[in-house]
Amino acid sequence: MKDSIHLKYLITNETDLLWGLTVNSVGYQNIGPNSLYPPGNHPTRYLFSTDRGRILDEYQLLYITRGKGTFTSKQGTDNKNHRIKEGNMFLLFPGEWHNYMPDKQSGWDEYWIGFAGVNIDSRVQNGFFSKQKPIYNVGINNEIVELYRQAIQVAVEQKSGFQQMLAGIVNHLLGLAYSLDKNYSFDNSEAITQINKAKIIILENFKDIRPTDIADKLNMSYSNFRKMFKEYTGFAPSQYIQELKIQKSKELLTNTMIPVKEIAYIMGFENKEYFFTAFKKKNKTTPIEYRKFTQGRPEE
Repeated sequence: MKDSIHLKYLITNETDLLWGLTVNSVGYQNIGPNSLYPPGNHPTRYLFSTDRGRILDEYQLLYITRGKGTFTSKQGTDNKNHRIKEGNMFLLFPGEWHNYMPDKQSGWDEYWIGFAGVNIDSRVQNGFFSKQKPIYNVGINNEIVELYRQAIQVAVEQKSGFQQMLAGIVNHLLGLAYSLDKNYSFDNSEAITQINKAKIIILENFKDIRPTDIADKLNMSYSNFRKMFKEYTGFAPSQYIQELKIQKSKELLTNTMIPVKEIAYIMGFENKEYFFTAFKKKNKTTPIEYRKFTQGRPEE
């Protein structure tokens, strides 16, 4: 696929739209140094001038595997400028003015896939993806490249159900962008070691450990420990401990006939009532109802 241009523009039917995510375009371009950008081989709907920028009616996820350049998007009345380098992915949003281009001296290699649907709209509404943070540091990742190439191949063949196949690829790409970017700042750092130590401490002492005790064992201030732990896991330390207790209690409810009151004690809950409240808040059912369901028999 090197030194070539692969473009595919797709149509969707009403059944495809019901899937929740459809793909409109997918492709790869190798832009050499001092080359014209963008090349003049796109349909009018996708053409843009780097002097004027453009607005799309879909999302596009781009991945730069060689070279560097710039990306600009309009947020409110302001333009936000970003430097793009190899190993970056960036997300374009529908209805948002944007502009991007490789540096003349370097050019770049770009993969992209354009898509729309209620699934991605929901993820944006729930804060997983944001116009305020459109760039994802994922590094040079062969899995991502293979997914884009697979998408191009699926789009070329257009076998029955190809839109559903492409939707799965987009979901995989979005998951990798989100996860790899979150881990990027932690990789090969002392922070990841501290977080793993904290998880081990919690696992071995979850019944009665306090978050401040964990920070002490790691020789960290609690505020710094809490911030670091939540950024990495998505949970505050106290929430993580609670989640672990609930998961462990579900194992006992499913695999044993230990009375619920005793399970609450084993898991370190203050009392049976608090255990019931925490369990139902998490699982929308009581521990007794959960046991009946998973064991297929009434509480004895």
